Amino acid sequence: MRKTLLGLLLVASSFLAQAQESVFKEDHPERYQVVKGDTLWDISGRFLSLPWKWPEIWHANPQIDNPHLIYPGDIISLVYVDGQPRLTVNRGQGGTIKLSPTIRSRPVAEAIPTIPLEAINAFLRAGRILDTEEPLEQAPYVIGGEAESVVAGAGNRVYARGDTESDVAAYGIYRRGRSYTDPESGEFLGIHVQEIGNGQVMASERDITTLNITRSRQEVRVGDRLMETEERAVSSTFFPSDPEQEVNGLILDVPNGVTQIGQYDVVLLNKGAVDGLKEGNVLAIYKTGEVVRDRIQNNQVQLPDERGGLLMVFRVYERMSYGIVLNASRQLAIMDKVRNP
Repeated sequence: MRKTLLGLLLVASSFLAQAQESVFKEDHPERYQVVKGDTLWDISGRFLSLPWKWPEIWHANPQIDNPHLIYPGDIISLVYVDGQPRLTVNRGQGGTIKLSPTIRSRPVAEAIPTIPLEAINAFLRAGRILDTEEPLEQAPYVIGGEAESVVAGAGNRVYARGDTESDVAAYGIYRRGRSYTDPESGEFLGIHVQEIGNGQVMASERDITTLNITRSRQEVRVGDRLMETEERAVSSTFFPSDPEQEVNGLILDVPNGVTQIGQYDVVLLNKGAVDGLKEGNVLAIYKTGEVVRDRIQNNQVQLPDERGGLLMVFRVYERMSYGIVLNASRQLAIMDKVRNP
């Protein structure tokens, strides 16, 4: 019996090692020195055929407080730990940190991001999802600007009508977007609202509030709504991961209004927290196969779906979520499918 168990353990161990080996690219380097401008996704892609598997084969160095923060000058190495392949990091100039009474520190801002920093700006422009109409309908609305102007930008004053909170010193200015229902179930999913800018409260009298626009991405218009901004930190160093359960969804829309989707575009998905999605989850994007005519059998045939790219979920709501396209091997579009990678 013991021999049987030992044999099963050896087979399982061998299978696990082979499975982890298959995650690595055939032409992967043994060592790589991080340079300024690298991203974690790029470095993972040098070693791994599935870059989001990075955390599973990462080996923490006990001398490094947070091995997931990678800096220019660090050396990423492929080593074997207990017979299994692992990626390790040695800090700075190719050497391992030595324990000593001195303290060596690096500002967190120097750590390389998961994806290019310029792409993170897309996160900030994404807007937000409301589960019901009520917050928007009850929110104060812009009734005009200085000198009876109907549009305004940063540095201008605007006037809003409605109940504001006395302890709120600044508001986000939002514009109503589309309402979404699930194309398959017909279930209401949410309302997309675009953040236009921010306004500092200058004065409030009766139900009229005066605001100074401190930042604007678009011109503020009559009818735009005031809501407290979401307290959501946007980190450039979160780590991609597999969803914990099966996901079969669709790309519903693109917040910036384009119809053709490419790398680093932000998309809206019809799946959210109730479907098990979490921030950092990676999904594969599939183009729906075309319907062609079989001239031999004289009928219509649905061709198989074709994989067209990868996206990473970065903001999750109850029934919807935002994702950013990490790579695209072909032109993508609204209503393309998303699945576990």
